[in-house]
Amino acid sequence: MKATIWHNPRCGTSRKTLAILEETPGVEVTVIEYLKTPPTREELRRLYERAGMTPRQGLRAKEPLAAEMGLLNADNMTIVEAMMAHPILIERPLVETDKGAALCRPQDKVRDLL
Repeated sequence: MKATIWHNPRCGTSRKTLAILEETPGVEVTVIEYLKTPPTREELRRLYERAGMTPRQGLRAKEPLAAEMGLLNADNMTIVEAMMAHPILIERPLVETDKGAALCRPQDKVRDLL
């Protein structure tokens, strides 16, 4: 099985999720450090659609920049554009496998995709 994780190595939940993926036999993991390589508009839309969530639900609302930019009450298109420009606004970790996609908070949610 192939799995892709949009990962922030400074985030404990992201590190724990990656560890679960790496420790699972038969899983080939692709790690994308999204702060260095942000997802495209199309990737974000696809990921959130597959995860059954909106960009607003994928917004890292605790990030001070979200409030500074007025994103807490913004529409989804505005949020996606802001995420592309400032990937720190993307809540992590996002994981995608053949079984779907999910925001893996808490990290054990990744097991549903394996």
